[in-house]
Amino acid sequence: MNKKYTDRKGVLQILIVAIAVIFLLKLFFLQVIDKKYKEAAENNAINKVKLYSDRGLIYDRNDELLVYNQPIYDIKVIPRQVKDLDTTLFCSLLDIEKEQFISKMKKLKSGISYYRSNDFLKQITSLEFTKFQEFSFKFSGFYGVPRTIRKFKHSTGALIFGDIGEVDSTDIKNSDNYYLPGDYIGKSGIEKVYEEYLRGERGYKYVFVDKFHNQKGAFNEGLEDLKPVSGQKLKLSLDVKLQMYGEKLLQNKIGSLVAIEPSTGEILALVSNPTFDPNMLAGRERSDNYKLLQKNKLSPLFNRAIMAQYPPGSTFKPVTAAIAMQEGIISKNFPYKCNLSYSIPGYTLHCSHRHTSAKNVMDAIQHSCNPYFWHVFRTNIDNEKYQDSKQAYTIWKNYCTQFGFDRKVGIDLLGEKEGNIPSTQYYNKLYNGSWRASTIISLAIGQGEITVTPLQLANFYTIIANRGYYIEPHLIKKIDDKNPDPFLKIDSKLSKDNLEAIAQGLLQVVDIGTGRRSKIPGLIFGGKTGTAQNPHGDHHSIFAGFAPIDKPKIVVATIVENAGGGSAFAAPMSSLIIEKYLNDTIMNSRKWLEKSILDAVFIDSTMLSQ
Repeated sequence: MNKKYTDRKGVLQILIVAIAVIFLLKLFFLQVIDKKYKEAAENNAINKVKLYSDRGLIYDRNDELLVYNQPIYDIKVIPRQVKDLDTTLFCSLLDIEKEQFISKMKKLKSGISYYRSNDFLKQITSLEFTKFQEFSFKFSGFYGVPRTIRKFKHSTGALIFGDIGEVDSTDIKNSDNYYLPGDYIGKSGIEKVYEEYLRGERGYKYVFVDKFHNQKGAFNEGLEDLKPVSGQKLKLSLDVKLQMYGEKLLQNKIGSLVAIEPSTGEILALVSNPTFDPNMLAGRERSDNYKLLQKNKLSPLFNRAIMAQYPPGSTFKPVTAAIAMQEGIISKNFPYKCNLSYSIPGYTLHCSHRHTSAKNVMDAIQHSCNPYFWHVFRTNIDNEKYQDSKQAYTIWKNYCTQFGFDRKVGIDLLGEKEGNIPSTQYYNKLYNGSWRASTIISLAIGQGEITVTPLQLANFYTIIANRGYYIEPHLIKKIDDKNPDPFLKIDSKLSKDNLEAIAQGLLQVVDIGTGRRSKIPGLIFGGKTGTAQNPHGDHHSIFAGFAPIDKPKIVVATIVENAGGGSAFAAPMSSLIIEKYLNDTIMNSRKWLEKSILDAVFIDSTMLSQ
């Protein structure tokens, strides 16, 4: 073998051995002699931190902020990292019982939970977290994660705004796994209906953390982080001042009030009472407070404006007149002599109060003459122009459906009820196929099996106000300053002339009829009072109307349970709402009326806390 080659081989072998020795010495130095790298490896890790997006803010129609976000923190724990914990100090700072702490930790020290990050305490305030942070070096294994909860500027509109809560397995499944455990989601109201717009998009960041889970800096200079995207801003059609005023008027009463801008279908106020402060369902006390509200005998979680179903009483009489006029059964000048009674086979019906006979439809509405509308309904359903009474009734019912009764009108809230206009099938079964107008004559004046929601009632009077149509009632006005998709415009199939006659009758009700106590000086205002029969106690007070009569800007429907006649409470309450909205104040000459409404009590106030 060549000696020169042999020498080179030996040098190369020596060089390789030397390099290996150097690496081994360096490794020995790092692992045994110098412990700072070992400590760095033990005390630091790279964590992927989930970044929650801020939910979109909610404003009223006048750009007043209604719903916003408040910072909170969740305390998490990795049980295997918990060492030498000052339990007494920890519990004191976070205001929890020591037994509660021990119980939680015991559950987390078994299985995979021992090695992973777990929720320990949710939704503590910024102040509580600041105190916790001061002593975090004593709480190895525990750390905080920033979150936000919803806060409400006013203690109003709880059933409109709704609430948010932690996702459950159903939420996760129904969202195609968009949500992860620990995420929040809208549970009711606007928060739920517009969840997709409000939630935003979560992000994440990679950070170095020490053994106390304190962040020590960004990994890779933050190049791999993803910023969260805030939810979209919602602007509601709601006038929060009007909403608060409506809730004030309904204090100590059971009932509801709906106000609509007729030209747009925008909801101005949607009041249901008894109600509650929406902040009760925000924060750590949400679960406990929800249970209390569920147990309350007055059902504050029940949205009477869209869920309660009442006989509409005399507020339904314009429906009876409108259909008969449209079908050509009567004209607007149809007269009827009222003898304060009305005879049908088998019994006699009576008018509710003494009045002069109606010369036309307008007078009949003004006097709220029961015999007039019984006669009109009977003439309509038993008319020879139809094959039989059943066909006539089917057409009559179809009109009601076109007006928004017997179905959901489509408000952008969940839980809306349909009310009831009985079908021909129902009556065929009930009367074994043998029935006619006299059998179901109570429908003519809004009694019998007819039920409507306050929203449906307001919606029908919107048709009169618009002289023929309504736009689906809704609460959303803008999404991130952009108009939402157009809401449906529904033609009632009623002629403008016939509806003009109805409107004039409503004007006479307020001007010289049953609603004259509610007249507003300087405002041409019309509406209809009603009394809904209640087999369980005093009758319900009802009113629906609009103003100004010629170019309406607001429609109001009000129902006050167990308050008697419509002229006593529902009508004056509606007139105050109209005056407040159009004039922004209540004139001095009507302060007495306002006070009488505010002072009225129809429920036991102690039940509000039960």
